[in-house]
Amino acid sequence: MTNPSCIEAPLPKGVSDFLPETADKINFIAGRIHRVFDLWGFRRIITPLLEFEEVLALGMGEELRGKTFRFDDRQTGKLLAIPPDITPQVARIVATRMHALPLPHRIYYNGRVLRQAQMQSGRSREIFQSGVELIGLDSPEADAEMVAMAVEVLKDLGFAGFKIDLGQVAFYRGIMEASGLTLPVQRLLQEAIGKKETTAVRSILEEANAPDRVKEEIALLPRLYGGREVLDQAAGIASNERSKKALDNLAQVLEILDIYGLSEHLTVDLGEIRGLDYHTGVTFEGFVPGLGEAVCSGGRYDDLTAKYGYPAPATGFAFNIMALLASLSSRPEVEASRSRDFLIFNKKDERREALELAQQLRSLGFSCARDIIKRDFESSLSYAKKMDIRMLLVIGAENCAENEVYIVRVADRRGIAVSRDELLNNCLDLKFDLQGDNHG
Repeated sequence: MTNPSCIEAPLPKGVSDFLPETADKINFIAGRIHRVFDLWGFRRIITPLLEFEEVLALGMGEELRGKTFRFDDRQTGKLLAIPPDITPQVARIVATRMHALPLPHRIYYNGRVLRQAQMQSGRSREIFQSGVELIGLDSPEADAEMVAMAVEVLKDLGFAGFKIDLGQVAFYRGIMEASGLTLPVQRLLQEAIGKKETTAVRSILEEANAPDRVKEEIALLPRLYGGREVLDQAAGIASNERSKKALDNLAQVLEILDIYGLSEHLTVDLGEIRGLDYHTGVTFEGFVPGLGEAVCSGGRYDDLTAKYGYPAPATGFAFNIMALLASLSSRPEVEASRSRDFLIFNKKDERREALELAQQLRSLGFSCARDIIKRDFESSLSYAKKMDIRMLLVIGAENCAENEVYIVRVADRRGIAVSRDELLNNCLDLKFDLQGDNHG
């Protein structure tokens, strides 16, 4: 038999196993997100794990195509791909499967995607996404709705002091289109601006062939960050119509978010241009204290469904579940999601009472497992502790009457004898009571 400890590399780099404790936390976080999506009227779809590469590529820019896992399909001889992002899949589904339905489409999803990553980066190649897509509305209110939902989720998860950074890619693209700079120079500037490297931006511009006015506009981009006053600063340097319209659109979105009462959570960053290639308008990222990466991101992408033959305006965003987990892992409510309610320890030879009681507890909404393995009380209690089960329910305990069971709180071994009727009729109160310190 192979010794598992001798297997040095059981998984490819960049992917992980998630044991029950972590999986429970992931499910808890995803469930809270989905609850908000449901309350806002979105409906879930489930996308496939594989797509034909040529079809998926229609909805991906150069950046995503470069991160896609591809392999040959033995059945068709075609190239298959594992999606690196779910939004292009949603665009395909809406365009090809839902085009006969009335607009708008309010869709949400939950899934894992794979992206190629440089091995030395240490970054995971798996991304857990929970996101929404609002397709069919070309309106600042639709963009504001996405931001408002993101804020509601972060509040519901217990975050405070978080920020949503709002950008507008059309503002940047308008300036670049009017600059007359060559595409290679524009790409260099985009990378430097995205990293907020003002020195690099000025160095590139010094070598570029462009009017001084254009160079000054571009040099200011990394510094267009802050509150509502950023819009006034940007208006002073925007001389082309596309950029002016982009600023007006962002101003409208901010006015709607004022109505939602969310201004305290918002910042404006017109130098934020690291969005995916398919974004066309307002974009945003959410940041929480103590974490250096965004926990959610998204924005408007009006041209994506048209690539599948169905033009429709659209906006959306997704949460990075693992980023949220990194911030929430030790929160009491997330830790509690690991726990199960009851483990039944049956000291009697007859199993009927144990099986019936377990079934009755489950019907009341409690998780309940039976310790089928024959072992002593201490071993069963130790097992419950290791499995994060909160209460050991003993049937046939010496200090109990025939109609009673003995319940032990695993954390501190405190116990109480109760009748079966009391257990089943007042189980919620008992559950609360055992979490306190009322019993010796």
